[in-house]
Amino acid sequence: MSVIIKKMLVSQPEPASGKSPYFDIAKKYGVEIDFRPFIKVEPISAREFRQQRVSVLDYSAVIFTARTAVDHFFHLCEEMRVTIPETMKYFCITETIAVYLQKYIIYRKRKVFYGQNGQLTDLVKVVGKHSKEKYLIPVSDIHKDDLKMGLDTKKIHYRTAIMYRTVSNNFTENEKFDYDMLLFFSPSGISSLMKNFPEFNQQDIRIGCFGPTTAKAAVDAGLRLDIEAPTPESPSMIAALELYLKKEMGNGVTDGTP
Repeated sequence: MSVIIKKMLVSQPEPASGKSPYFDIAKKYGVEIDFRPFIKVEPISAREFRQQRVSVLDYSAVIFTARTAVDHFFHLCEEMRVTIPETMKYFCITETIAVYLQKYIIYRKRKVFYGQNGQLTDLVKVVGKHSKEKYLIPVSDIHKDDLKMGLDTKKIHYRTAIMYRTVSNNFTENEKFDYDMLLFFSPSGISSLMKNFPEFNQQDIRIGCFGPTTAKAAVDAGLRLDIEAPTPESPSMIAALELYLKKEMGNGVTDGTP
């Protein structure tokens, strides 16, 4: 018997533009999709940052792995009245983040480097070519150690600094939670689900996870995992979702008309 998925929650911010593969899937399968992060990022105060005994000006380069890190780095420097020298170098995991720096710096006057394929291994390789720099890495209070392990292998001088925190984005009493499918992209999202709904009973609700750590968090929480990505067959969440819906609702594909 085919499973009917009518309403789905994607635990990510809604795309700024009207273009997204999720919208294509919603139309193709007649599914209502809500974008609603289970977690959110909050800044830390200058006072909290100073307790880490980190001086931004002791470093000659900054490594950014997310636009969120860029925002909080510059906002915190502004709050502390720290003027970033023209000689500061910036290393970004993707070109998109490198271009985003233009929001805060005059791009042509700075030295900006980025990985070509968006992978940490590529970023580490780029950093390794500038091994004499002293690197500062803005991170959240909840972060992975993959980058640090890569830098250690290159014997890079670096220091991580918590510049923002990841917290549960709590649901209000007025928010409906009537979904047939939930998609998660971080272990923090799973933790937030269980915090918001301590008595959560999965039953027929389908759960999809991106990344092995997210999948493990779901299983550890006692949840049934219905969709998992990336896999050789489904390298992205979109691909995994499409494959699942095609299999379970193939005969019920619509043109988006109720």
